[in-house]
Amino acid sequence: MPCRYEFPDPRLADPAGEGLVAVGGDLAPDTLICAYRQGIFPWFSEGDPIMWWSPEPRCIIDPHQFSPSKSLKRHLKHSDWIITLNRDFAAVIQACSEARAYANDTWINPEMIAAYQVLHQQNIAYSIEVWDNENQLIGGLYGLKIGQAFFGESMFHRRTDASKVAFFALMRLCAQSGFRWVDCQLPNAHLLSLGASVVDRDNFLTLLDEQIDLPSCDWSSLVGQCLPASTLLTPTPLPLLGLTQ
Repeated sequence: MPCRYEFPDPRLADPAGEGLVAVGGDLAPDTLICAYRQGIFPWFSEGDPIMWWSPEPRCIIDPHQFSPSKSLKRHLKHSDWIITLNRDFAAVIQACSEARAYANDTWINPEMIAAYQVLHQQNIAYSIEVWDNENQLIGGLYGLKIGQAFFGESMFHRRTDASKVAFFALMRLCAQSGFRWVDCQLPNAHLLSLGASVVDRDNFLTLLDEQIDLPSCDWSSLVGQCLPASTLLTPTPLPLLGLTQ
């Protein structure tokens, strides 16, 4: 895809490893896709110029190695929650943008929300939702799928374990799709507790080059389905289609 901007090589633009590699530009779909393909993502506060980051080190997780905790397994065995894909992307990204107990705001401002909703309409940005038995949205996450790479952006929960269930669903989906890793961007205690690890930026960019142009698995067969959360505990494959170019 052509891009109106030329992003710098993060290794050359940020030799000190502070993470910031560019400032300015826009959040047009082609700009965002070009950035992610080079291991760069936007992260800025409302009212500030757009800032583009490629962290050193990078946080990733191998979906094939993910193992849910014993407490999450116990919860799922008796759960009546439902998991969906792309049922309500707008509600998920809005929930992720809301204030948390540990922060008054997030970097997901209205400009970012509008940009990622366009990517969602182009089947690049995806959401996973978790619903309770009263059809209330209680957790979820969203991110971008390009080639055989998934770039996780944010997740939220309104009930205990709901974001972990969404993350488990993402791990199952990415493992079955043949993805070698999922990008978690910046490490934090919660991600590390789920099994994420850190790699140096050079290694991440090499891994990215190996995956970004491979055919991606078609997830459209899952859209519109309501899967019991307990399904995650079974070895039954998710109903996916084949590869797309």
